[in-house]
Amino acid sequence: MKRGDGRGGDPTAHPENQGSDVTILVTGATGNIGRRVVGGLVGAGQRVRAMTRDPGAARLPDGVELVRGDFTRPDTWSGALDGVDRVYLFPFAYYVPESAALGFVEEAAAAGVRRFVVHSAAAAGFAPSDGTSALDRHLEEEREAHRGLELMVEATGQEWTHVRPGLLAANALGWAARIRAERTVREPYGRSGYPLVHEADVAEVAVAALLTDAHLGAAYTITGPARVTLVEQATAIGAAIGAEIRFEELTPEQARAQWLADGYPLEMADWMIELRAAAVDGPGVLPPTRTYEEITGRPPRTFAQWARDHAVDFMEVAA
Repeated sequence: MKRGDGRGGDPTAHPENQGSDVTILVTGATGNIGRRVVGGLVGAGQRVRAMTRDPGAARLPDGVELVRGDFTRPDTWSGALDGVDRVYLFPFAYYVPESAALGFVEEAAAAGVRRFVVHSAAAAGFAPSDGTSALDRHLEEEREAHRGLELMVEATGQEWTHVRPGLLAANALGWAARIRAERTVREPYGRSGYPLVHEADVAEVAVAALLTDAHLGAAYTITGPARVTLVEQATAIGAAIGAEIRFEELTPEQARAQWLADGYPLEMADWMIELRAAAVDGPGVLPPTRTYEEITGRPPRTFAQWARDHAVDFMEVAA
């Protein structure tokens, strides 16, 4: 993993970033991380353009230029890219054909974009796998998609930084409906845990890479500070909302049946079970990194902090 010189902790502290006239395009601007990237750039006094399929529903800060754009519609790209100097690139290559991904990246470079900050994934840094388990197949698919997008960006010859978050704490939002209704979490392998990363940490690193030169050519794998088990996650959410959350341990078979009933594909249910099983007694596929602390000089946000920040998502909706 390449690293910059660590100057990027507070992008607004760099005089070259004050009163910038460049336009920065944020794709995926209404997602968990994209919203925080937009907020960080606005806070740093930058000119921000947000690309979204539905500008009317974006709910972004005042002063942000909203533009309709869709990675699957090349006719929307030129308007989004006109006059843009830097791009925060959502990991769309995981969802669209390779030709569409390559087309957007090439058009961006041709339009004058000189810096890309790629929202990638930790799997992009994994070694290729020829394993046959559901988890092996999933991680290899994820590695190929995210590393493929990184390579497309590198091939443009423009400046780049790859930000590779590990498992996001925001995945716990999948429990929100059941916690609101039943104050219960149902999962297999309650002792399983990963170093879940707060989306704010990922966004801070992305903003620093967009605004300073300290991180050019770096690929950063970012995790939370420590392994947090499924039981500990439920406990932290309960503390954040002032309620006891019951953890119901499922067998793998019960979990698979529940997820299939919830609408998950069988292959996805299988790899989610294997992902949890792999981290019962150790770090699983992703141990903690110190990347965020090395870049910012501060420890990563904990899962407990994430739970407090998202408490409202787990509370009962008022009648």
